[in-house]
Amino acid sequence: MAIIVNLDVMMAKRKMSLNELSEKVDITLANLSKLKTGKVKAIRFSTLEAVCEALDCQPGEILEYSKENKL
Repeated sequence: MAIIVNLDVMMAKRKMSLNELSEKVDITLANLSKLKTGKVKAIRFSTLEAVCEALDCQPGEILEYSKENKL
């Protein structure tokens, strides 16, 4: 996939667990885990906004484009 999800990196920088982020963003652990591992095909802007607000970051700190990983 050409889009790399760096959610785990941002969570580590903010010292926030998956459970804590799940509660703050009101997303199930299963869906958040799929997002963290990059196993999702889409993300709603409202979800991305909530994650960015909870982690106090910009979307570009979570999502990254890479030509090398393009299929």
